[in-house]
Amino acid sequence: MENQVRPPYNPLYWLGALGPGGLAVSFFVYINFMVPHKGVPMLTFDHAWPILMKGGPMAWLIGVIYVLFVIATIYHIKFLIWNTKEFLKYKKTEAYEAMRTSNNEVQLFAIPLTLAMTVNVLFILGALFVPHLWDYVEYMFPAAVIAFAVLGYYVSKIFLEYFGRLIAHGDFDLANNNSLAQMLSIFAYVMVGVGFSASAAMSKTLWVEVVGNIGAIFFSSIAILLILIKLVLGFKSMFEQGIAPEATPTLWIMIPILTLLGITFVRLDLGFEHHFGSEVPPTSLFYLTTFILSWQILFGKLGYTIMRRNKYFRTYIFWKYGKKQSVPSLALICPGVASSVFYLFFVHYGLVHTHMVDKFSIVYFVLLLPAVYIQYKTVYYFFKVKKNLAL
Repeated sequence: MENQVRPPYNPLYWLGALGPGGLAVSFFVYINFMVPHKGVPMLTFDHAWPILMKGGPMAWLIGVIYVLFVIATIYHIKFLIWNTKEFLKYKKTEAYEAMRTSNNEVQLFAIPLTLAMTVNVLFILGALFVPHLWDYVEYMFPAAVIAFAVLGYYVSKIFLEYFGRLIAHGDFDLANNNSLAQMLSIFAYVMVGVGFSASAAMSKTLWVEVVGNIGAIFFSSIAILLILIKLVLGFKSMFEQGIAPEATPTLWIMIPILTLLGITFVRLDLGFEHHFGSEVPPTSLFYLTTFILSWQILFGKLGYTIMRRNKYFRTYIFWKYGKKQSVPSLALICPGVASSVFYLFFVHYGLVHTHMVDKFSIVYFVLLLPAVYIQYKTVYYFFKVKKNLAL
């Protein structure tokens, strides 16, 4: 955008890296469910390459997904590097010190949240492009566990400093808490939890499985406890004052939180079934994915209704009421990514796994259309917000 000036830096710019990272993962999820990978818990280069060489509709799908994944990954790494440089400069400013003594300190959780996404993206990148990677994957899972343990420590350090200050001094500004922005800390906790659950579900090394399970349950349980606290406080302030217009997208933050919790529980169930002989009834996955999807639809419809009422899109995205740039608008990407990903989990684990729908039937492909539509809208809004903020 010509002569566009970027708004002053704050840690929410890290969401600009989180969004394309999530998009990269969401593209991979399609072929991970659709392409057979017998004996291996996720799709790898060794499964995709023979199909690409053979040709046909599935080869075209894999090829398109590869291209989209690479493009999204490039954007993720680009914004990751940019944010790192800008944040180091930002830490030397008075604005940073003021942020550390206000409600906005919660924005710091965007950093470990994004870095946890980077670990996921790099793991999938290796799986898609490195031949025979799975022959050495048991050396990679311990590294992943250590990475998420470090990120879990980082999240907990920010949380204890932030909550410690609020409880010790009682300086939380309830009057300016009329949104769900404070739930960014929960988003970070569940991202670490779902990272641990991947190693728990896929590794064949006993100590990695055990540590992965414990880490996933530990961080997810903390997140659930914080949901009960912060959801009540946020809605209390909103009921009294109405939501802060620029913070309206925070109503959708429960969508990615629910997605990550849902994926964590699915992975833990399947992991225990594969490794410890604890049989999981298919119907339990149907109930779990349906419950999660139902809550996501509720928050999705509620958020969209409020956005229409306060003319959020016309004010902060399409500028029909004058140019109003909004860094928090970067938060629009995560709910789109999360809803499309978990909808695919619902279709495959809730319906296909229970034999309610046959894979690759007409009904199956019709059911995939909502995920594709949400994916398209998410990509569209990513580039729109990116242009608005001159990124």
